[in-house]
Amino acid sequence: MEKNVGSLDRGVRIIVGLALLSLVFLRQDSSRWFGLIGVLPLLTASLSWCPLYTVLGVKTCSVEKK
Repeated sequence: MEKNVGSLDRGVRIIVGLALLSLVFLRQDSSRWFGLIGVLPLLTASLSWCPLYTVLGVKTCSVEKK
């Protein structure tokens, strides 16, 4: 897996993931389980790899010099 998620993108994914995940604890109705979607951005941020970016050919990380 080649990295395709940059540092700014990772930061945004972490914030969004944590915000969504907090719904599990803050909501009391059945919509609370919607917050489990927050696991996906946290996972892609931790791996610095997004499968959707791979399909679309998008890279937000800087180009590594050899």
